[in-house]
Amino acid sequence: MNTIERAKNIILSPKTEWLVIETEEISANKLLTSYLLLLALIPAVCGFIGYGLVGYNVLGAHFGSIDLGFRHAATSYVSMIAGVYLTAFIINKLAPRFSSLENFDKAFQLVVYSYTPMFVAGVFYLFPSMSTIAGIFGLYGLYILYIGLTPMMKTPEEKVTSYFLTSIIFLVVISLLLSIVLGAFYF
Repeated sequence: MNTIERAKNIILSPKTEWLVIETEEISANKLLTSYLLLLALIPAVCGFIGYGLVGYNVLGAHFGSIDLGFRHAATSYVSMIAGVYLTAFIINKLAPRFSSLENFDKAFQLVVYSYTPMFVAGVFYLFPSMSTIAGIFGLYGLYILYIGLTPMMKTPEEKVTSYFLTSIIFLVVISLLLSIVLGAFYF
């Protein structure tokens, strides 16, 4: 699997790419080392540069330091990886309730590839004032997750929306908890 090609294809033609991914048998550990750890570096490294070296202005005051950049990078990297694992775990555990396949490796693939737009958009962290754009790309990742539920988790069409919405509720709760726990590094 070529990481750059996969990232490009999942972003530009996700419906077609899910059909390719569906046929692949790859363990969560292999996907972690060959894709997730690499792509999660984009927002982490760019965040370090943006918050550590470039900085940002708030009401005329300039903020930015190596320490802030390092904390942002570490928090971003850990939260991305932990978020993928927790989300995959929840999607996998919810699967039987929605007549879907319970398979952690497939759930992990679904979530990792759904995060791809946010990883790639992490380049916007080079300029902290543009970091909101990464979040917008994260919304596109939710669409990719939605359309990936049927091929990856074998979710019946009539249950995709309820499975997706239930998963989103859990995602929001997880994100809030991670933000609270990891946010402690900033203070």
